[in-house]
Amino acid sequence: MDARVRPSRLSGALPAVASKSMAHRALVLATFATGRCELVCDTTSQDIEATKACLATLWQVAHGLAAASEQEPAILDCAESGSTLRFLLPVTCALGIPARFVCHGRLADRPLHPLDEQLGLHGVTLSWEDRQLLARGRLRGGTFVVPGNVSSQFVTGLLLAAPLLDEPTEVLVKRPVESRPYLDLTLRALEQFGQRVLVDVVDGPHGDGATYERFFVDPAPLVAPSTYVVEGDWSNAAIWLAAGAMEREGLTVTGLDLASAQGDRAILAALASFGTRIARKGDAARATKDAMRATTLDVSATPDLVPPLAAVATTVPGLTRITGAGRLRIKESDRLAAITAAIQALGGHAHAGVDSLVIEGVERLTGGTVDAQNDHRIAMMAALMATHAADEVTIVGAECVAKSYPTFWDDYAMLGGDVTLA
Repeated sequence: MDARVRPSRLSGALPAVASKSMAHRALVLATFATGRCELVCDTTSQDIEATKACLATLWQVAHGLAAASEQEPAILDCAESGSTLRFLLPVTCALGIPARFVCHGRLADRPLHPLDEQLGLHGVTLSWEDRQLLARGRLRGGTFVVPGNVSSQFVTGLLLAAPLLDEPTEVLVKRPVESRPYLDLTLRALEQFGQRVLVDVVDGPHGDGATYERFFVDPAPLVAPSTYVVEGDWSNAAIWLAAGAMEREGLTVTGLDLASAQGDRAILAALASFGTRIARKGDAARATKDAMRATTLDVSATPDLVPPLAAVATTVPGLTRITGAGRLRIKESDRLAAITAAIQALGGHAHAGVDSLVIEGVERLTGGTVDAQNDHRIAMMAALMATHAADEVTIVGAECVAKSYPTFWDDYAMLGGDVTLA
């Protein structure tokens, strides 16, 4: 499906969709906790649905309602969800359920190392067959050691599995730890389901002078709260707040926790560094274009913010420099390359380095065609840039927004966007 977007102005207010990050964690914990939990999640996405479907299968096997064996493993279709695969792989192995993880799109190409190595050292056998990951064996506790510059999803998967093991688990993550706010989300979710995690800093196991952040879990029964409300999503709210930063009328997102542990709450500080006027009240955040200027941003803790920030950077004078973005190369697309290609396709100026991005603002983008490269965040970024183009913008593969935000185009039109889907 293509989206044909004509120049327009976005303004108004809308509620945030539910946090995909928090929904994944809560679904996993609620599935294996004792007690009934009403999970309130008022929106969904392809990624959330993938996790729900996989967990339904695991629950049935764990309770004897379905079978899984070495010869006929459980089939877990992860779609294109990195969180689903990386969270449920350790959890499935902790349950000792043989499983075949079905991967679509680029998911099979996204790295699993060193998580795969660590699982192998603790009783698990992994093998790839036709872009499907086959897992056998029961995971043992003990000490897991991972670098700090790999996906935080590896650590989250191990921590979600730890309460299901028979022995204590410690995860040592070499400092500095990138994307640390995502681990805070995991710690908060575990605590809400009755599992305390001890966090401290220790010397490394190799005597090389390095220090590690240690996450220690002494397994305790997971206990479900009677009600768990999935908070609003800052990652997708960032799209609309960036749109507000590009407009004198501004834009408001409601239903947000302004004290959230979600790292992408940093969108407010990042936009403020551009000169955006930011307002906060109750559960709402508002961004309005003001005296805008180029800036320099380190996104090592919040890489998902780069697409909306890049859209803003195309509209402000001067050179904006974004650093610490290397992990964007292993997302649904090579996101640094995709961002650069999208900006250049619409007459902007951008250059990507190994882990950085430099964008020179222009007075006006020209319009043209952007290939979303099956990446939801590239499609949404292009939609923002289209509002400041001189001519129509065509976004190829616009349906990919359903991965995280199925109603994106409806909300875009509600805020004043002029879009035709075909």
